[in-house]
Amino acid sequence: MLLLACFIFAVGTVTAQTSNVTGTVISEEDGQPVVGASVVVVGTQLGTVTDVNGKFNLSGLPKSAKNLQVSYIGMMTETVAIKSNVKVVLKSDSKALDEVMVVAYGTAKKSAFTGSAASVGAEKISQRVVSNVSNALTGQVAGVQTTSSNGQPGKSATIRIRGIGSLSSSNAPLYVVDGVPYDGELSNINPNDIQSMSVLKDASANAIYGARGANGVILITTKDGKNGEAKINFDAKWGSNSRCVPQYKVLGAAEYYETMYKALYNSQFYNGGSAADSHNYARKNLLDSKNGGLGYQVFTVPEGEYLVGENFKLNPNATAGYSDGTYYYQPTDWYDELFGNNFRQEYNFNVSGKSGNLSYYASLGYLNDSGLIKNSAFTRYSGRAKVDYQAKKFFKMGTNLSYSHSDSQSPDGQDGDDWGSSGNLFYVANSIAPIYPIYVRNADGSIKINNAVGKAVYDDGKNTGFSRPGFVGNAARDIDYNQYHNYIDNFTGKFYAVLTPVEGLNITANVGVNVQNNRDTELYSTFGSSSSTDGLAYVEHVRKIGVNSQLLAEYSHTFADKHDFNILAGYEQYSLKNQVFYAQNDHLYNPFIAELNNAVGSDSKLMKSYTDNYVTKGVLTRVQYNYDGKYFLNASYRRDASSRFAPDHRWGNFGSVGAAWLITKEGFLNDIKGVDMLKLKASWGIQGNDHLLKGSSEENYYAYLDQYDVTYSNGMYATNLKYKGNKELTWETSYSLNIGVDFELLGRRLNGSVEFFRRATDDLLYNVPVPISSGIVTGSIPQNVGAILNRGIELDLTGVIYRTNDFEWNVNFNATHYTNKITKLYDAVKEEGIKQSSRILKEGGSIYEIYLRSYAGVDPETGLALYYKDETKKETTTEYENAKQIDLGSTLPKVYGGIGTTLRYKNLDFGLQMSYQIGGKIYDGTYQAFMHNGGSGMQGNNWSVDIRNAWTPENRYTNVPRL
Repeated sequence: MLLLACFIFAVGTVTAQTSNVTGTVISEEDGQPVVGASVVVVGTQLGTVTDVNGKFNLSGLPKSAKNLQVSYIGMMTETVAIKSNVKVVLKSDSKALDEVMVVAYGTAKKSAFTGSAASVGAEKISQRVVSNVSNALTGQVAGVQTTSSNGQPGKSATIRIRGIGSLSSSNAPLYVVDGVPYDGELSNINPNDIQSMSVLKDASANAIYGARGANGVILITTKDGKNGEAKINFDAKWGSNSRCVPQYKVLGAAEYYETMYKALYNSQFYNGGSAADSHNYARKNLLDSKNGGLGYQVFTVPEGEYLVGENFKLNPNATAGYSDGTYYYQPTDWYDELFGNNFRQEYNFNVSGKSGNLSYYASLGYLNDSGLIKNSAFTRYSGRAKVDYQAKKFFKMGTNLSYSHSDSQSPDGQDGDDWGSSGNLFYVANSIAPIYPIYVRNADGSIKINNAVGKAVYDDGKNTGFSRPGFVGNAARDIDYNQYHNYIDNFTGKFYAVLTPVEGLNITANVGVNVQNNRDTELYSTFGSSSSTDGLAYVEHVRKIGVNSQLLAEYSHTFADKHDFNILAGYEQYSLKNQVFYAQNDHLYNPFIAELNNAVGSDSKLMKSYTDNYVTKGVLTRVQYNYDGKYFLNASYRRDASSRFAPDHRWGNFGSVGAAWLITKEGFLNDIKGVDMLKLKASWGIQGNDHLLKGSSEENYYAYLDQYDVTYSNGMYATNLKYKGNKELTWETSYSLNIGVDFELLGRRLNGSVEFFRRATDDLLYNVPVPISSGIVTGSIPQNVGAILNRGIELDLTGVIYRTNDFEWNVNFNATHYTNKITKLYDAVKEEGIKQSSRILKEGGSIYEIYLRSYAGVDPETGLALYYKDETKKETTTEYENAKQIDLGSTLPKVYGGIGTTLRYKNLDFGLQMSYQIGGKIYDGTYQAFMHNGGSGMQGNNWSVDIRNAWTPENRYTNVPRL
């Protein structure tokens, strides 16, 4: 439930002061009289309350009386000038009513909540133009970090809540939509249907979710009908997408030739060659791709002259463009050619209302979000129907049904993990030298057209008069010619019934169903990278059905007007069936159809199907108590079982305790001005995690079982051990502590919280490496080993800088600082740690500790790069292989968060929300590639403009090595 901030105003006619005042007080929200409102003459003891019609009458006022103060519980207090007749219109004060938050298995007043949670309402969500609801949280909530691996429309952000607590298990939060765990793609939820999103961050808030809540819980509540007549809403949004990441400053075509010439010259001169011989070598090989050169010529020079002179400068007589009689070549800026602005359009319609005992909400939505590159887009059709019916005083029922169909065109090879691949368009556009054309051009300079497809012929480095080193193929060609479609049909249904046999007791039955059918089709064109196989079709179908059943009993009662109890008990079961089929084949009869029946090749080696099943069940209970609205206690317990573990180790016990003290309810704060609300809270709890992965993302549903591949040869079947299970495997366990202060100050113009958290994870689920000689294909065995500690502090502030009836200016700021430390590893690696290609896991270090050879600068005498031999950094070497990898620090930021502001004038508003992070180290592989020395394997890669500072005899003291 979202309660909006409010304003009040008075209407009347100014007259001379009088000793009698009459008036009316009404509610702005519904226009009804406010009965029992307090009306006090400021500066006197005179006062009264409004009658059943909201009217009041004050007489015998002194001549000095000038103002009236009108107040009522749940509404903003207003001071108005005394007039003979006053009409006061009050609007609800959300703070006075106490904000109601959606929490685990229900709602709670913010003042009574002992845990750590934050809520983002529909108003803030609507201000974020996003295709995926996960991106609406960016910068909004302290302790929540979002990252994206690419800019694909509809792509979910990676969300981490209060750090990273696992090595081989999932660190993703649990998503719960209207009380039911959600298995579908977040991109299939229309953000326009969302009433609020609550992020539960500590054990007191989410331990009752047991196994699935260890990494935090995000509760999504959809809109429903409100009191009053039916409301019809329609909105349309148009915009454009563009890439705002600044480009690296790189060399142009002319300077690129000059720099490569210098690299070729240096390769001879500094190995004993004379200056004359070195120039001859550079001239001969500059355009020879087979001998260290570039291959392409895109400048025309007069006959008998050289492209680059002995002064290492491009021939001043050279002109851009070159023809070999068959093809024409010209310099190309790949980025400007391939990236631009793309159109985004979105339309939403909904109708909602509440009539008598029936509440309803229905919506339709359409989104078309074009990507930054060709054949990259996200299209979604969505619909929702939500009905709640109070059939009897003791019986309520309802349903919430949604359906969406989406088509995600997401070209392969564009994720961050694919950086460095010649198929990654972002990498190629950044890195390829500007002398290489995108298109094949005819001798007259026109772009050559492939008549079979009606598209441009792309230069792949092998289909013109020149060949080039590196970057074989053309990412732009493959993205244009190939087809990628991921179709998803997603149905989500919730059905519930609430029985109230006696006052205060609610017995609720919930059944939630999520069905997702996903069809992925990919066509690798006959005219592109798959020309050798005459095209290839890949088809994958995934059917996923999840059913969640809950039976809950909740009893609330207040004793002696001060002792408030709420007791919840229940049973919950969740089952998931995941069915997968995929196959591919080549040699396409019709080069434009991505169906297996259209493929006549014999590539049947990739044709597989399988079914996975996963079940959890648990019993839960929670007790909440508060005394006189001052002291609050909360305790929860849950016993869960997971089918991922062997029967003897399936059950785990989890729970939490929490307490809060609303200090402003105490009498000793009555006289302290400026403190409107002050609350101290603390909680501690235990949570479990069963979400072991294979690799970085593949689910492992049977971690305790040995898994085999089946083969057949000469009439005999055989099995090969593919995965070694572990029957002793059990829950990864987290112990969480949270201590915090919530406050509202200066007439509730400054609100916020400060929280300290500590999360220790033990018995880590980790795929422990084993020797190749073990014969295990995966090279690892799952075990419970090691421990991790996350601890930090969060600050969340919201302030009203200026407010009038017509204008309001708000700001918000949040910051999170935390440290991540591995506190325990298994004995075999305790001393040396687990060394990976670019990371090291060791006791005392973070999960993301960079492990690389350390650069020591440049030898001023030779211009060669220097590297430190070991951690002491006392000795250096010019041989890269002789330098040891060392711990270079963590990539995790020191501080991250968000900052924003909103301005409102009457019905016009402006908002700005930004996210930031400070600290943490980043390995910039792109820049590293731009600073190459021109040696083998790097020809064709562009250079950063910083290469101008490379070592020369005249520029000896630099940190850029010799070309």
